[in-house]
Amino acid sequence: MNFSRSSSNHVATRRGLRDVTNSLNNDGASVINKKKEKFNHSLRSSASAAHREKPVNEKRINGRNINANLPSNIESNLPSNPVSYQYSGHSDDIDKRDQDDPLCATEYVEDMYEYFRSKEGSTSVQPTYMESQPHINVKMRAILVDWLVEVHLKFKLVPETIYLCINLIDRFLKDREVSRQKLQLVGVTCLLIASKYEEIYPPELRDLVYICDSAYTKDEILDMEETVLKGLEYKITIPSAHAFLVRYLKAAHADKKMVQISCYFLDGTLQSYNLLRYLPSELAAASVLLARRVVGRNSWSPTLLKYAQYREEDIVPIARAILAEKNAVSAELKAVTKKYTLNRYGAVASTSTALLEEF
Repeated sequence: MNFSRSSSNHVATRRGLRDVTNSLNNDGASVINKKKEKFNHSLRSSASAAHREKPVNEKRINGRNINANLPSNIESNLPSNPVSYQYSGHSDDIDKRDQDDPLCATEYVEDMYEYFRSKEGSTSVQPTYMESQPHINVKMRAILVDWLVEVHLKFKLVPETIYLCINLIDRFLKDREVSRQKLQLVGVTCLLIASKYEEIYPPELRDLVYICDSAYTKDEILDMEETVLKGLEYKITIPSAHAFLVRYLKAAHADKKMVQISCYFLDGTLQSYNLLRYLPSELAAASVLLARRVVGRNSWSPTLLKYAQYREEDIVPIARAILAEKNAVSAELKAVTKKYTLNRYGAVASTSTALLEEF
């Protein structure tokens, strides 16, 4: 696809993930070290990392100090000997430093994410809908997503847009039969809808026609927009994986490098039809876990346990599934890898997967 023509005269200044790092050094707090491939989960290494967390109230379970702020569903399933740092360490109040910033809505943020968790199941799609599509298949979906990631990068759209776009595509395809010739039209139309929802300056129709090599007209895109919106009953708002990622990275005390690596893994999940069986919050948590391992930190922490409401042992199988899907991606589908080999994204694609070979 030729993208030589400028896509738009306006570029939104809003940036995703602007407030997930506690680090004063934008270059990242640590350098990736290959000696940290084999991670030490012992109490000794856990104790040495505990100074990064501020103390909160504790109580004792089975003779051990346990974070008193654990969600009830996790506390009831604690192992008989909770020796992991996620149980024995201290958790932070990640919203305390933002309580005077009205844009952070610290009074409501916990209720918001509780609502997100209650709704993510109903706005997600299970990986079974392709069985009812006679003209398209999983490979075609992957090719479409790969192209949309490239278009998203070209137009300099915010991260939320691509996640909403792919969700709209999957939800529409679940209920509507689409021909092979119309699949790209559905994709570019969902990108338009997502852009109108998330962007300050969405792409213009003439630019969308151009990126499709004039395969569709403006009227066809507008007609499909009406069809998609009616098919979805105008239900556009979703709790995306990216929304959960922002929260979890804040709980992880992420530096710039960790943000880039976790985004690399999470963006990679967009192409995988099989990963639709996991909830967005699970994929976001697994991406954070992988990023923490890459930079040589504890896989999980008490603060992540408190705010993500997932245990490390719950997330590890999902993280392994993400890596397996990444390794199985066709060499032709490389938009995500190409994106994260750019210097502005830390060139993390060339280092992240290699450090997780033994995970």
